[in-house]
Amino acid sequence: MRFVALDLGARKITCCEVVQGGEVVGRSTVGKVQSLMRLLGPNTPPARVAFEACREGWHVAEQLARWGHEPVMVDTTRVKQLGIGQHQRKTDRIDAETLARALAEGRLPVAHVLAPHRQALRFQLSVRRTLVETRAAYVAQIRELVRAHGEELPGCTTEQFGTRLRQAPLSEKVRALVTPLAALLEPLEQQLALTEQKLLQLCDEEPAVSLLATACGVGVIVAAAFVSVIDTPQRFRRGGEVAAYLGLVPSERTSGKRRLGAITKQGNSYLRALLLEGAWTIVRRRHPDPLSLWAQAVAQRRGSLVAAVATARRLAVILWAMWRDGTVYDPKQLAVEGARGLQQQATRQEVRAVALQRAASKLSKRRRQAERAAAPTTMMPR
Repeated sequence: MRFVALDLGARKITCCEVVQGGEVVGRSTVGKVQSLMRLLGPNTPPARVAFEACREGWHVAEQLARWGHEPVMVDTTRVKQLGIGQHQRKTDRIDAETLARALAEGRLPVAHVLAPHRQALRFQLSVRRTLVETRAAYVAQIRELVRAHGEELPGCTTEQFGTRLRQAPLSEKVRALVTPLAALLEPLEQQLALTEQKLLQLCDEEPAVSLLATACGVGVIVAAAFVSVIDTPQRFRRGGEVAAYLGLVPSERTSGKRRLGAITKQGNSYLRALLLEGAWTIVRRRHPDPLSLWAQAVAQRRGSLVAAVATARRLAVILWAMWRDGTVYDPKQLAVEGARGLQQQATRQEVRAVALQRAASKLSKRRRQAERAAAPTTMMPR
């Protein structure tokens, strides 16, 4: 088996091949993936090929697998553990050599490669996200221009903005000013509607999306994003691993004394933002749902912001468990588990109180013994 590493750059690809033991046996630089045909084409000996996760990573992995090789995508959050960037020396040539040697030694932190249909779902979500953000930017800019001239637009949803803008009694000067932006909103809305249709078609092929959409505070977009990032629930052993993968666990600096900070914010930022939006909906929801009641109780103790983050973390774990077990969202079961947790907490508090009482009794007994030992003794007459 050959061991090859690629440093994928925007304009060039740097290659390094080593043998078992780490000796470099070949280097080359090409302009694009297709130019790797001489080194890694279908007629070359099989190789394990390592490269860092990047935008074109899935395409490169697919091409290498088609040529008969084993692609190994490297987790970029842990490449410093391999020695990349040490001693203030980081070049494409050094990075490729470091990856190749780590590959030969079997110590690469491997990144997960999404299944093809999940990749398609992720790409469609990216297109929708860009269109939604662009529309929101246009709407916000139009409102700012109108307000800057002392006029006002009625409040409405983003979907109704185009109609309300046409009906608004604006002056000729202001209407002429916002017309170029308003003209772009109509085709943008059309493209967004088409994208929504394509996305819903992809969601129809994913039974897990409709399953997860039954959860409190979760819609089709959040469910689809969760499926496109997690890919398969069997990747994780516990719910805590899912929360850590999405960057929803506290950062930690432990050197003698344990110190917890803000959440790590690692992983997919878009899914984390969607989960937080769903969490805010749960926190503000006036409904006897166990998750909402739990979130509101946390908000009363720690504040709304902490409650939203904690709810997003718990929501991620709930979605993972639903997908793993193939079950829909069941508020009654969640309430039972919450009641069981409260009962266990009460039991722990009772045990703690009994233990503290025993310890206080022992301390009191020891104090009396010390007092008796310290008391002056009187001599008995003969």
